Amino acid sequence: MMFDFLFKKKEPNKLWFNTDIHCHIIPGIDDGSRNPEMSAELIERMQVWGIERIIASPHVTQETFENTPQTIAPALALLNDELARRGNTIKVSNSAEYRIDEFFSEQLEAGNIMPYPANYILIENSFMQEPWNLDQLIFELQVKGYKPIMAHPERFSYYYGKRERYKTLHDAGALFQINVLSLCGYYGKKEKQVAEWLIDNDMVDFNGTDLHNHRHADAIENYLKSGESLKHARKLADRVLNNSLRNM
Repeated sequence: MMFDFLFKKKEPNKLWFNTDIHCHIIPGIDDGSRNPEMSAELIERMQVWGIERIIASPHVTQETFENTPQTIAPALALLNDELARRGNTIKVSNSAEYRIDEFFSEQLEAGNIMPYPANYILIENSFMQEPWNLDQLIFELQVKGYKPIMAHPERFSYYYGKRERYKTLHDAGALFQINVLSLCGYYGKKEKQVAEWLIDNDMVDFNGTDLHNHRHADAIENYLKSGESLKHARKLADRVLNNSLRNM
């Protein structure tokens, strides 16, 4: 069977998707990988998990990581050069993870957006509170022809006491991407519980690792070796088979 790996416990299992759309492995431009060598090491670990294609998502955040196509392209070239030096032929491209802030608004207005294939765009809420204009932004992005994906909604604690908000956002066209690290319990029990709740309520459209560093890779590998949470892994694997889990 295609997903026999879900039942193995003594050897590292593989992920249920082979394209990672959310990771921070482009070197030196955000809080992820520091240099091309580290990036290549992380990618080699991802390949063991079954990842065959990477669309990296460097942060685009006001004042902290004001990345643009002009800052990302040279760093991606350095990474691809390092991969070529190692003889690694994995396909690595990029989009971005756009924090909803003034810098994003400026980039959107200037037409300086780097979408995923089919015009998907990964947006990120503040961790402090929901953006005041989130509903309007989701609508405006769709009017402009984009398909908004909300990055890791399971990590925003202000939704935990009002989970009906998830359904409202999802019904309005905000697609949801959950992190493998959330399913690992890396961030905490609540994030794991909410990620599983979103799966149970058919509101997960994309998965991503959100990999930044070797600590994250260790957590994912321990999760894949443990065989835990098979119920939710099976559900996601089934959605891969019926094409309801998108991941491009």
